[in-house]
Amino acid sequence: MPAAQALTALAARTTLPAPAPHGFLSPGGVEIVFVLVGLATLGAALVSVTTKQLVHAALWLVVALGGVAVEYLLLTAEFIAWVQVLIYVGSVVVLLLFGLMLTRAPIGRSPDSDSGNRPVALAVALAAAAALVWVVVDAFRTTWIDLDGPAQGSTKVTGEFLFRHWVLPFEALSVLLLAALVGAIVLSRKKAPEDTD
Repeated sequence: MPAAQALTALAARTTLPAPAPHGFLSPGGVEIVFVLVGLATLGAALVSVTTKQLVHAALWLVVALGGVAVEYLLLTAEFIAWVQVLIYVGSVVVLLLFGLMLTRAPIGRSPDSDSGNRPVALAVALAAAAALVWVVVDAFRTTWIDLDGPAQGSTKVTGEFLFRHWVLPFEALSVLLLAALVGAIVLSRKKAPEDTD
């Protein structure tokens, strides 16, 4: 018995202290990569909305949406990341490029693509970004994602949550994409002014 007690006391003295809780000002490698990918995604999104070449805007949109998919991977939501790649990068951007081709949009620089409302657009964008950041920070202020725990973005959990709470926006988005495709086809079937002669 005394030997067992001695071993227990020795084990109690040699155990490592519990790791300190992860703080906001002590980021790990995943958090640093998350911020860097977020900055790259933000840069791609800014170039996408400021370039005067429509095809380049669509291609920079691919980079921005791909960056969002990487962010989902870093948050251990692999299913959402692959949905982001398949639906947004693979379908929406292809739809945009087909729309550009079907409507005979100019491939090079397009000076008439600037409406002159940049200050108003910038003010609306900053207000929307501030509102979005405030809502997200307020909603998830005390929530931490355990990256070492079980995956939170599994197909079962995501599917149940999506089709229980978000089925109406999901269907509305599909109708919106269908309307955009039909609109591009209708615009492409109109005769060009040089064809009327």
